[in-house]
Amino acid sequence: MQDNTNGSVIVISSHVMRGSVGNRAAVFGLETLGFPVWAVPTIVLPWHPGHGPSTRLRFDNGDFDRAMQELAQSRWSGEVRAILTGYFGSAEQVRSVAKLIREMKERNPDLLYLCDPVMGDKGGLYVPAETAQAIRDELLPLAAVATPNRYELAWMSGAELETNTDIMDAALALGPAKMLVTSSVPMMSGGIGNLFLSGSHALLAEHRAIENVPNGLGDLLASLFLARLLQGCSDEKALQLATASVFEVLARTMKRGVNELTLETDASSLSTPMAMVQMRHLLHPSRSKRK
Repeated sequence: MQDNTNGSVIVISSHVMRGSVGNRAAVFGLETLGFPVWAVPTIVLPWHPGHGPSTRLRFDNGDFDRAMQELAQSRWSGEVRAILTGYFGSAEQVRSVAKLIREMKERNPDLLYLCDPVMGDKGGLYVPAETAQAIRDELLPLAAVATPNRYELAWMSGAELETNTDIMDAALALGPAKMLVTSSVPMMSGGIGNLFLSGSHALLAEHRAIENVPNGLGDLLASLFLARLLQGCSDEKALQLATASVFEVLARTMKRGVNELTLETDASSLSTPMAMVQMRHLLHPSRSKRK
């Protein structure tokens, strides 16, 4: 076993050759905060397709499944403290990873699994419906934490989420025990919110909204929130630190006028963010329903 204090994290998502999205963002965030990472690409692209034509290099589903079996049976599997999943190239990959998670949780019931259900945004799904359904049905029930954006949560729950009350009701109905919903409804003018809900807490972290942002913010937030939880932070502190880090990196990136997050320049924003985040305690749905 590798000698490290924090334990390793398996991160399973897309990989780009240029840019800071998918695994490129998540792995950097976790490693900056001191967590060794086993990085698993689901697809490989030259860059995010939003920049233009980007050839997808795909893996044979059988080969991918065998690789997941090898990870699960690895003599180093005792290193692994958490698993984070993001973008998938196929529904078959989702099922292979679900098997990996179940097997590793059998060996280590304390393994923390965070599902970032990367499947779409307000423009709709950008993965096939079969893949999105597999994420919802196969992975979400295994997760201790999920980090969908509002539009992904709406698709998975089949509900219109116009208010934060709608978001909280959908999160409670869908599970998992902890859910962090990005692009939630802000309470401050000109802001944007991340809403966290557990069995007992409802929290909203807000900062000012920035238009035309680079990709990768959700990948980065999921990795930083996971890292802070693994460090032993409370839910509220983990939310505050992760949100502050993402906002600070974003603000600095936009000031430079570049089209990819400048993680390599702003590592200090991940470890010791200085940005101010407005934290609010919301009325938890379970308490409101008792009245």
